[in-house]
Amino acid sequence: MIRQLRSILRLIRFPNLVIIAATQYAMRYLLMEPLLPSQTFSLQFGEVQFGLLVLSTIFIAAAGYIINDYFDTQSDMINKPARVVVGVRISRRVAMTLHALLNIIGVGLGVYLAFYVEIPSLSFVFVLATGLLWFYSTSYKRQFLVGNLSVAFLTGLVPLMVVLFEIPLLNREYGQVMLRNEASFNYIFAWVAGFSFFAFLTTLIREVIKDAEDFEGDMAYGMKTVPILLGTFWTKFAVVGMILVTLCLLVFLLLKYIMFSVEPADYFSMIYFLIFLVIPLIMLMIQVITAKDKRGYRRASTLIKMVMLTGILYSGVVFYLVNFKY
Repeated sequence: MIRQLRSILRLIRFPNLVIIAATQYAMRYLLMEPLLPSQTFSLQFGEVQFGLLVLSTIFIAAAGYIINDYFDTQSDMINKPARVVVGVRISRRVAMTLHALLNIIGVGLGVYLAFYVEIPSLSFVFVLATGLLWFYSTSYKRQFLVGNLSVAFLTGLVPLMVVLFEIPLLNREYGQVMLRNEASFNYIFAWVAGFSFFAFLTTLIREVIKDAEDFEGDMAYGMKTVPILLGTFWTKFAVVGMILVTLCLLVFLLLKYIMFSVEPADYFSMIYFLIFLVIPLIMLMIQVITAKDKRGYRRASTLIKMVMLTGILYSGVVFYLVNFKY
């Protein structure tokens, strides 16, 4: 029983689900709540409802991990045989049943929340996520860039979901007050969107790196990933280019919207960006350029995961600065 439970936790990538939940809670309590324009303002999306939103997100994500492993069993036997769960530790029938159950619960919760906030169209987001994860596993990931962009989009959607449900309720409650003061909640949306876009870019980088790591198995099963179609040199060139774009955007945001947008200048953020984002991204470029085998790309994949985590953790820095420094 314990071994079966461990296999299920591995199948649904439990640590990744924890990170997804932590990301959404960070966006709400470390970013959005401190950035409200006044202490008299409060978040309007209920605690219980927000908890259900997080559950919906992680259930759909878990279902996506299951269906991905279900259809990737053969290539994974070549790329990472020791990590294969479906068909080895858990039967394919159990995996599909669990996938269906998690999707039904996840989408059901999402539809309920969309009607709760009186924006039924938000239900489409949950259906879209489920559909993208299914088609990613069955076909998109075998196509040039389509799978990479799909996963990056869904990852970027994780923090954005928080504002999609919160901002309409804030406008409904405080909209007239904000209009009288010629203000809006757009700045809160912009902050979360910045984290969302960072998640999108870094995930896209990681997906291409993972494809380079899984080159042998993907080639054997006729996939058309970036490394297979472009070759090693141009794949490295593309990854380094995306890292440079990410670095330029980080420096631009730091200088224009963070560091010198307050008095005194925010050197705390500058130090954080330099140590935990800029330097690791430069190290990542070097690692990608010098990678020669699966082990080298695996190190690069681990490094970009660390950058993704420290990027999200910057929300804790924002919380500290807003509450105790400015």
